[in-house]
Amino acid sequence: MRRPPPIPVLTLAALLTATTLLPVAPASAEPDVDPRGVARETLPEGDGWGSAGRGTTGGSQAAPENVHVVSTLEELRAALGGKEEDTPRIVYVDGRIDANTDPDGAALSCDDYAVDGYTLDAYLETYDPEVWGRQDPEGPLEEARLASAAVQAEQIRVEVGSNTTLVGLGGDAALSGVNLRVHDVDNVILRNLTFSDAHDCFPGWDPTDGASGNWNSEYDQVEVSGATNVWVDHNTFDDGDNPGTELPEYFGRKYEVHDGLLDIVRETDLVTVSRNHFDGRDKAMLLGNSDSRTTDRGYLRVTWRHNHFDGLGERAPRVRFGQVHVHNNVYTVRDPEHFGYSVGVGRESHLYVENNLFDVHDGIEVGTLLRNWGGTDIVEHGNVLTHEGSGRPAPVDLVAEHNAHFPDAPLGTEVTWVPQFTAEVEPVHAIRGLPREVGAGRL
Repeated sequence: MRRPPPIPVLTLAALLTATTLLPVAPASAEPDVDPRGVARETLPEGDGWGSAGRGTTGGSQAAPENVHVVSTLEELRAALGGKEEDTPRIVYVDGRIDANTDPDGAALSCDDYAVDGYTLDAYLETYDPEVWGRQDPEGPLEEARLASAAVQAEQIRVEVGSNTTLVGLGGDAALSGVNLRVHDVDNVILRNLTFSDAHDCFPGWDPTDGASGNWNSEYDQVEVSGATNVWVDHNTFDDGDNPGTELPEYFGRKYEVHDGLLDIVRETDLVTVSRNHFDGRDKAMLLGNSDSRTTDRGYLRVTWRHNHFDGLGERAPRVRFGQVHVHNNVYTVRDPEHFGYSVGVGRESHLYVENNLFDVHDGIEVGTLLRNWGGTDIVEHGNVLTHEGSGRPAPVDLVAEHNAHFPDAPLGTEVTWVPQFTAEVEPVHAIRGLPREVGAGRL
């Protein structure tokens, strides 16, 4: 596997150092907790790109001593073993695990991660463009922000090893505030979990990002990077109690504390994303994170099927380079104030978009459902529109609508590949009830 050099991070603040890194021996129990054997299930043959290659089996071959039930962050880390671990394992999450708590269960705030005198008020005062100008922040306060961010990262980042199944017990299993990283590993299954609010306490101000500058944050809810054969199924992704639409503005831009819900980047390959509920995020799902990362050519082969993209602002998904099959998903597009586009056609992307239902609410222009981000072609057929959940679905030509709306950035329809792993492409009328069937607790 590709192994990037480790990124040095500071030790946690004194409150956390002596406790959070101690090994914990989680409980082992099976089949009492899983009489249906859900955690032993593997991705069926032909079910999307994740079934290609060696297939995705996760920890289905785990020995009894490598089956764990966890209910704390320390137990979760110990059970997963970290990215260097490849022994097959099954990890059940029991209840809600909050990354922003200490080992005694006390809540940790952003102030608990701040070091070297960092405060948001001081940062805003120092780097106000009216005072600092349009140049990158630098100096002791920016260094303090980076040091504080490293403290938070050490607390909330959790690494998944190869040959792992991570699955929630019942309907209330959740990872809150966790940045779950599937990095440079193979054969991982994530099922029946709610991933909520992996917020960044220390976003950085970039005055040169766009015409007016932007706040940029770290921490995807789930970050899949350099991985192969991954199945993400029956999960819920949301902002928890920290919705992005209610975040304040500083320097005239939203103080963005969230990154992606599920980002798939850096030569990741052979992934199936099925029956998940993606709820409410602005920038939701990125496939390929840079136009300049040409090493992604030949990778990023991903299937998105039977998901509910619910009130997302954009990136559902945004695609670069990969051969990506998007079928049988339901898009609820409801908020014109916070909506940009649904499917982003990026550089050298090869998108095949079929049999999806777009439920478009008042104020949404149909031509904005696609957006050209430096791409050339997209194959789409069988997609339909409804209006606010009512009425008979009407066929829609997404490319024609896009080209009429954006005549200066037209998209073509050349067929550059045809999906082969499509065991469950359904007629679009069969998915109208999909939102009631997907997400955590519906497995």
